Amino acid sequence: MFLESISTAVPPHRYTQSECLAALSVTPAYAALRPRSQGLMEKILGNGVSGIETRSFCLAEIAPVVSRSAQELNESFEQEAPRLAIAALTPALEKAGLAAADLDALFICTCTGYLCPGVTSHVAELLGLRETAYLQDLVGLGCGAAIPMLRSAAGFLAAHPGAKVATIAVEVCSAAFYADDDPGVLISLCLFGDGAAAAVWSDVPGSNKWQAGHFTTVHKPEQREKIRFVNAGGKLRNQLDKAVPGLAAEAVAELYAKRTADPDRILTHSGGRDVIDALEAVLPTSLEETRAVLREHGNMSSPSVLFALDRAVTMANGDRRWWLSAFGAGFAAHACEMWR
Repeated sequence: MFLESISTAVPPHRYTQSECLAALSVTPAYAALRPRSQGLMEKILGNGVSGIETRSFCLAEIAPVVSRSAQELNESFEQEAPRLAIAALTPALEKAGLAAADLDALFICTCTGYLCPGVTSHVAELLGLRETAYLQDLVGLGCGAAIPMLRSAAGFLAAHPGAKVATIAVEVCSAAFYADDDPGVLISLCLFGDGAAAAVWSDVPGSNKWQAGHFTTVHKPEQREKIRFVNAGGKLRNQLDKAVPGLAAEAVAELYAKRTADPDRILTHSGGRDVIDALEAVLPTSLEETRAVLREHGNMSSPSVLFALDRAVTMANGDRRWWLSAFGAGFAAHACEMWR
């Protein structure tokens, strides 16, 4: 399948890490933490060790997020996820010269909230997709979901020649924030941000168009407890083990060995500073776009790798081949190649 356009969006409320620390440190949830836990948050948010400078949230104020009920958090997701998805898709459609009614299918991946019907239904209604457009929501795939979503879109295009397809990865990570003394939970609170990335695809080749294909995947369910969401009183609580950077590096190296050709550029999910360090230790090049996404937006979960792709697309360069990878809950990792 061929990339017609790509666009990204973040909410209007942007905070530095030190601003996040200042807001959270006066909350009852912070006061209830053990001194060691408070020290961990101060280290990550206050000392610049995370590789993150700013994060964006669907929140005019940060502090209330750690005291909201499960219902309030899910209501936030229901309100903000479609809005953020549309903010990413609208300019992508404009770049492709299409209206929403021209789309034959819409694929959306997310893991930070649950709606039934899914986010696609809300976006289709608000943007005016045809009633006959195919809608598919991919949920439960965590941070690695964007590439399986692209693989699903490629399958649809293969079965429906001439179709126009949109894909959106959207996460309202602030609707899944949680605070307790578990280090993984606190690290998640300090790393994640909200964002969305949308792309439009077709099966029509063209001069200098990027083509996506050669999808690969690996899943290790025996490592599931290392990184997953668990239900805590109706809230999503991120379970994150210190072994995750090593698991990510091992899985990505396994997928990279299956590439069909050496890429000019490698684009990956920006899981965190330690994750990127581990990836660069097993890959032949530095991950400049990935680090830039982490620095400007934090870990946005599934949209992150597409933010890196958007940066690469907008740069003037002579690249002919890229290799993309994303990974997360499962434990699962996915990859694809793009070339022109």
